[in-house]
Amino acid sequence: MPNILNFLNEVKEELGKVAWPSREQTIRYTILVILVAIVVGLFLGGLDYILTAMTAFILKQYGR
Repeated sequence: MPNILNFLNEVKEELGKVAWPSREQTIRYTILVILVAIVVGLFLGGLDYILTAMTAFILKQYGR
């Protein structure tokens, strides 16, 4: 049990040393992550659509 308490005290000390972001930074970074996720999702979705259409066209033209 003393090992667990010692560990928790050390964790508390280390968390006190962390440079936490401000509220504005947190909001800004959250918005940035959401926007990047949307852009990447749209890009991958568009790429998937194009490749699917190309595959369907090729199979229609040259498939048996």
